[in-house]
Amino acid sequence: MGLTTWSPLAGGLLTGKYNDGIPPGSRLASSDYKAFHDPNEWRASGKLDAVKKLASLAKENLGCSMAQLAVAWILKNKRVTTTLLGASKPAQLEQTLGALAVAERMTDADMATIEAVLKSQPDAFVGYGAAILPEAAPPDGRRAQPMW
Repeated sequence: MGLTTWSPLAGGLLTGKYNDGIPPGSRLASSDYKAFHDPNEWRASGKLDAVKKLASLAKENLGCSMAQLAVAWILKNKRVTTTLLGASKPAQLEQTLGALAVAERMTDADMATIEAVLKSQPDAFVGYGAAILPEAAPPDGRRAQPMW
């Protein structure tokens, strides 16, 4: 069984470009796209604050962009087998593919720091076969409420 992720940049949220508002020409500047993502909800839920913390990790610890960090995190996630990228411009795709090198540099400590910000560890799997999948259980046994 595999897990395919889609929208790894959360509609642009994880690029950091919406940290200080909606830039002209961005997807959220279009009224057609606003139905899918709400910057006011991002602010109220703490998602924008989390992105700002992650931006610091990306820049200072890994020397990469937020988009590269987001995709590298997915690449390092043992539960993910495939991710669908949604670049709207060739330059975005080129930059995002730089996540391959970032993922190679990321350490377990980096992953733990990201998890401490996101609190996205899924609930432990308790269904059929759980006894043979110990890696599916969070190490501290908590039942997280994912931010995303």
